[in-house]
Amino acid sequence: MKVLIVLTSHAELGNTGKKTGFWIEEFAAPYYVLSDAGVELTLASPKGGQPPIDPKSEAPDAQTEATKRFSSDSDLQAKLANTVKLADVDSADFDAVFYPGGHGPLWDLANDEKSIALIEAFYNAEKPVALVCHAPAALARVLTPDGQPLVSGKQVTGFSNSEEEAVQLTEVVPFLLEDELKKLGGLYSKGADWASYVLKDGLLITGQNPASSEEAARVLLTMLQNIEK
Repeated sequence: MKVLIVLTSHAELGNTGKKTGFWIEEFAAPYYVLSDAGVELTLASPKGGQPPIDPKSEAPDAQTEATKRFSSDSDLQAKLANTVKLADVDSADFDAVFYPGGHGPLWDLANDEKSIALIEAFYNAEKPVALVCHAPAALARVLTPDGQPLVSGKQVTGFSNSEEEAVQLTEVVPFLLEDELKKLGGLYSKGADWASYVLKDGLLITGQNPASSEEAARVLLTMLQNIEK
């Protein structure tokens, strides 16, 4: 089994002068769930090379078993520093794609033509697409073959308005993900703030927040194992 992991290349948190990027837990937890199960993983980002890490995800209160494992995993850190460019990726080479979040995707992956085309290619080839936290923003301009928003009529979740308010970035982000998914016709729902909440609707898997990343990866792994049978 081969899975592509797509990370953001966007490092600026709006006009705040602060940094953002991807959230370590949302990358590390799925990476280890999948790699420990023998899945071959390729890392990609719009610009290639080292994707920016959200500095807040390195804070002591953001640490989990997966992030601790990552911090001492020099091999994975080296792999992360050399992500391939999205433009060089072919969906035909993979069985599924996973998008970790962090605030970065709201700026780049939501509008990245290559990412949009990539998700459409995976979905149209009946391959699973999984996205966590802010990463469902990458679905904002993804369409079905008949020109409808991919999320329209589908059970979806993602970082909630109440969680965005809690981190005091409601006025900083280019759009509120919960509102955007609803606007596109998605059947948005959420669990408790900061608790794991994952939805699967056909080939589409979405997780609400960092705590949802491991569960989302396990749902994806189960799907892949069932496809293999």
